[in-house]
Order: sequence, then C-alpha cells, then structure tokens
Amino acid sequence: MKTMSVTGGTVPPDEKNRMKILLANPRGFCAGVDRAITIVEEVLRRFGAPVYVRHEVVHNTFVVERLKTEGVIFVESLDEVPDGAAVIFSAHGTPKRVYEEAAQRGLTVFDATCPLVTKVHIEVDRMAQAGIEIVMIGHAGHPEVEGTMGQLTEKNNESIYLVETVADVERLQVRNPDRLGFVTQTTLSQDDAAQIIEALTRRFPKILAPKKEDICYATQNRQNAVRVLTGEVDLLIVVGSRNSSNSNRLREAAERGGIAAYRVDSAAELLPEWFDGKHCIGITAGASAPETLVREVVARLRALGADEVHECEGVVEKVSFPLPKNLQDAGQSCNRVG
Repeated sequence: MKTMSVTGGTVPPDEKNRMKILLANPRGFCAGVDRAITIVEEVLRRFGAPVYVRHEVVHNTFVVERLKTEGVIFVESLDEVPDGAAVIFSAHGTPKRVYEEAAQRGLTVFDATCPLVTKVHIEVDRMAQAGIEIVMIGHAGHPEVEGTMGQLTEKNNESIYLVETVADVERLQVRNPDRLGFVTQTTLSQDDAAQIIEALTRRFPKILAPKKEDICYATQNRQNAVRVLTGEVDLLIVVGSRNSSNSNRLREAAERGGIAAYRVDSAAELLPEWFDGKHCIGITAGASAPETLVREVVARLRALGADEVHECEGVVEKVSFPLPKNLQDAGQSCNRVG
C-alpha cells in the first residue's frame, strides 16, 4: 500500500504512545452528497431563509446543524411546510405520494435525490410496468428504502417486497417466481448484498438482476479502501453519524477484516483507552462526512501521541452531477471539496 506523508503538529514525548495514522482514500463526501448540499445552499442564496428540507438532506449531524444555523428548517412531513413555500427533498429519495402532495399544495420542489438512487427508482418503475414483482434488498426504515419502495402506487405496492437477510429470503412468498426481479439499497455492504443475492438466485433461479449493480461507486470505493487498511492498521476510526448507513457499513467491513473499529461523529467522541498499545491507526469517513471532521480527528490523535500521518493512495473519484433543471445556470454542476 503506497502512502504519502503529511507533516505538522505537536507530539508528546511519551514514546510508548507513539502512533502513525493512515488516511483511507477515497473517504468522505461523494458526488451525490456534494450535489445535495449545494442544492440547499443555492436555494438559500436565491430565495433566502427559511428553506424547508424534508428529512435530513444527508445523514451527518455536523452538516445538518450547520445548515440549521443558515436558515434551513428540517421537517419529516409536508404538513410542517407553509403553503407556497420552497421545499427540498433529501438525497435519499422520496416516495411518489410526497411529490403528489407537494404539487397539490403548490409547493416549489427542489429534488436533491442522488442520481444513483434515481437510477434504482427507474429500475423499479420499469419492472413494475412490465408486470414483474420486485424484491428490495435493504434496511427497513431507512429513507432510501422508503423512497424506493414508495415509487409504486398504493394500487401496486403489494408487488414489492423488502428483504434484509438471507433468512428473509427463505421466508419470502411471491405470487409468480418466474416474473421476479431485485434491486438494492445503494449504501449496503457489498458482502451482505452478495450473500442475499446468492440466496435469491438459488431460491428463484429466474430472478432478474439490475442491468448495473445498484450499490453506488462511492460506497464500493470506500469499502474497498477499508479492506486494504485492515491489513495495515491495529484499529480503524470511521467518521460518520449514527444514522449514516454507509458509515456503519465501513465499520462492519473493518470488523470483518479482524480489527477493532469505532464510528464517531466527531473527535470529541474519541476515548484515549481505545489507542492503548495501538501503533497504527486507520481513519476513513462515510460519504456524508466532511473532511474538516477528519482533520479534527487527526489533530486529536496527534495530541494522544501520533507522530506520522500518511495519505494512502486509492481510487481518484472524478464523478460530478448536475443540479436540478430548476436550479441550473448554464453548464453548472457541483463538485465540492469536503
């Protein structure tokens, strides 16, 4: 594994606590998160506060709290949005019934749904139009799952089934096993998804797979980077919020690799005893966690004795997504640095 040294900081003289830090690459913000935050900031710039956002625009406490200070009001129901106001739908995707409600209320909608989630919505619609029953692989209660399953109307929502585990697959009852397809939540663990897909294929040999894997490139890249780190480090710190699916999957990927891992929202949650006897610490960040939080974790570890910081080489992500048409200036797309 190639690394690049990052210097700076003050190191205590206690030799027994000396550590080095390896920073996973890629880590942190992905193109979908960049786009979602840019949409909120652009709506604020053009229309002024307050701006309403249905659900957390991305799952990161630091980002959400910062946006609140700038005049964003986060709601879970359109009932909380005044008539005629502007409302932003989160990056995780939104059920069709909510779009219909917004239209009936005369709300101005800015859609921050990640384009890779939208791709899954299109797959669901295509299968449903063809009379194919759909299995959704994902986590119950996650807004992306609710948004994807909510692409079907009340009339045909009995044509989509949620499975979270291999055991769910074994219990699954469908009307026509010969007319069945599956989609997945974009932020799943690759390993977990592969096991469930294998079980589905074994039980329903004719099941149709998506034309392209649904787990997004950013999720895959960050999980792969963690797998590389597990062979090098004694412990992994994942910067990300509790409700961030992809952050939790990064912690699980490290634990599968046989090393201890902790997910933290910020450097304030780091406990010194985690690092007793540890000499090489890996750090990564979920796709909705800004780089400033990583830098704060690095600074805290320097205070605990880390005297080397190395950036690991990894996949360079060059993906960017355009803003919604009702926010676009000529040629504008978003490509934020976290």
